[in-house]
Amino acid sequence: MTHRFTGLLAAASAAALLLGANAATALDVAWVHSNAAAQSEQRVEDGFKQWLSETGKSDWNVSFLDSGGSGEATASNIQDAANRGVGAIIITMSDLRASRAAIDAAHAANIPVFAVDSGYVDGVVVDVTTNNWAMSADVSTYLLDQMGGEGNLIFFRMAEHHGTRKRGDTMAAILKEYSGVKVLAEHNIDYTAFFEDTSKSMEDYAARFGSEINAVWAPWDEPAQAAINAIQAAGLTGVKVVGIDGHPQAIAEVCKPDSMMIATVSQPFEKMGVQVGEWIQAIVVDGKPAAEVIPAHTVYMDAPLVTKQNCADFM
Repeated sequence: MTHRFTGLLAAASAAALLLGANAATALDVAWVHSNAAAQSEQRVEDGFKQWLSETGKSDWNVSFLDSGGSGEATASNIQDAANRGVGAIIITMSDLRASRAAIDAAHAANIPVFAVDSGYVDGVVVDVTTNNWAMSADVSTYLLDQMGGEGNLIFFRMAEHHGTRKRGDTMAAILKEYSGVKVLAEHNIDYTAFFEDTSKSMEDYAARFGSEINAVWAPWDEPAQAAINAIQAAGLTGVKVVGIDGHPQAIAEVCKPDSMMIATVSQPFEKMGVQVGEWIQAIVVDGKPAAEVIPAHTVYMDAPLVTKQNCADFM
């Protein structure tokens, strides 16, 4: 792993030399979205674009490739970017274990790859993310404690992304300590149509279990909202729902005193986009050694728990 990372540092420096010494050098960047419909990815992109505007990077040509939630399409898009010989590749919210060959192709072409919330794998310069185990531990224990350690739960998971998989695994581990909580149903969300899939599944659970449902655990905010919509449509009340991400709509929902959404976790997605831009500027354009710019293969940003008690601080 060390040998490959050292090679990436050299590759990044070589790319900078080819581009020239001036910070204003034109640069082609390929952005590979796992699923551009996900608000988390949109917010990372928004932060990056804002940074481009504020720093006058009008000469950076950024192409955006949407993989539609497909691991196969993600790998294909990375391969396409490598074949085009771009100056840098950004990958957001993907499971890079399924893109091993494509990342190797980018490495062979001396193209540095920067990941956002995709899990570090050999061949990537860095992954900037939040601690998925910690976020889940915060929101999961909060939900279970708010349930009083007893009651019935609908458990939505999504194993195809490293972050949501870790969140679900953490919740499953914590549940072992809450013997009074029963999981009525567990469902792995179809990421290619996550909102619709969650809605249909929750409609089914609401019809099957009705007022037996006391709480819903969702791996991120949008499925949490889909579940709330279905619960309300079924006429159920008093259900406690949590998500993770801290999107503005979710925080607003948490802040409503009578809302079922009782908590989320605020992820700094825009700051992740800014951070990636700064790293590309420093390493690819300015030619600084990556080891001097980036402190570790995985860089974690803070993500605080948001509840009805503190949600006004995040509005």
